[in-house]
Parts: sequence; C-alpha cells; structure tokens
Amino acid sequence: MERELDGRWDVQRTAGLLPPMVGVNKEIRGDRGVTKVGPLPAARFDVVGLELRYRFPFGGIVDVLAPGEGGFRGRTLVLGREVGRFRMTPAGAAASRRRPAHTRPKEGS
Repeated sequence: MERELDGRWDVQRTAGLLPPMVGVNKEIRGDRGVTKVGPLPAARFDVVGLELRYRFPFGGIVDVLAPGEGGFRGRTLVLGREVGRFRMTPAGAAASRRRPAHTRPKEGS
C-alpha cells in the first residue's frame, strides 16, 4: 500500500478544525514522508498502511487515509479524536483541471 502513496500530494481541507491548507502538500517515499507548507518542511511522519503517523513534536497526530476520487480522503486524529478532514490529490492535478481547455496539453502530444 505504501507504494500507492509515493509521490507529492496537494492537500485541501474539507471539514473540521484544521486551518486553511493553502500551499500545503505531502511528499511520501516508501514508509516516510513530510508535510510541507510551500517549500518548507513542517511535520515528518511514518507511513503505516494507510495511516500517516506524525513524529515528535507532533506525536499523537495521525492522518487516516481512504482511497477517494482522484486521490485519497483523509481524517486527522489527535489522540484518537477526529479534528478535521481533508483531500489529497496528486500534485498539480487540481491546477490542470482548472486550466481552460484551450490551454491544456493535447492528448498524445
């Protein structure tokens, strides 16, 4: 399952107490990853199945993922209590969906 998560992901808040996530992304490689705000690393985590378990100083925070349309849905738990929900999509995917059709690269070119 970890390989399915490999890559860079854009993160969008969908509900709960999480702050706005403008410029937030996650980079995952194998069993480790980092949440970034813009280019700056903000929080490192370990990947265990579909859980992102944050390291010190954010111990006790876990993102629980489930496959969703175009990526993953996530729930953020703090000490086992849900505090927010988010969506993860492959980096750049949202931008290409918003781009007008006449400016998108043509299929096969």
